[in-house]
Amino acid sequence: MSNDKEVVLTLDGLAKLEKELEHLKTVRRREVAERIRQALEFGDISENSEYDDAKNEQGFIEGKILSIEKMLRNAKVIDDQEGHQTDVVRLGSRVTLVEVNGGGEAEYSIVGSAEANPVENKISNESPVGKSVIGHKVGEVVNVVVPMGTIQYKIIAIK
Repeated sequence: MSNDKEVVLTLDGLAKLEKELEHLKTVRRREVAERIRQALEFGDISENSEYDDAKNEQGFIEGKILSIEKMLRNAKVIDDQEGHQTDVVRLGSRVTLVEVNGGGEAEYSIVGSAEANPVENKISNESPVGKSVIGHKVGEVVNVVVPMGTIQYKIIAIK
């Protein structure tokens, strides 16, 4: 039995990972192999920076492929119906928060760590805010412990 950590994904996150894996295996592998072939044509590889760069990129791509394959093997896909229930915050929920002490309003999607992307307002269920809001209802105030202290957020909507 494997000790690998379960990776929580939405259906969208699963599709994105599968698409990225396919791209790495079909397109990127071929591009790097062609770069290596061209670099070998320059002759002596001991002082060939193009060859070194291509081999480094090949190693990076192969590592990324292994990483994504491992994530997909350990994936637990969030049930769409569960994510759309709006009684409490759970994985897959979209939650609107307002800082109790006069801060602004923010809306976040609660996703697994593999999908977290702050630019898209997707926060991990393992992040301080994500951990704090899961299991709570609209109207409740949650305390979020951050490096600079504690912030209180009121949950004003769950979608």
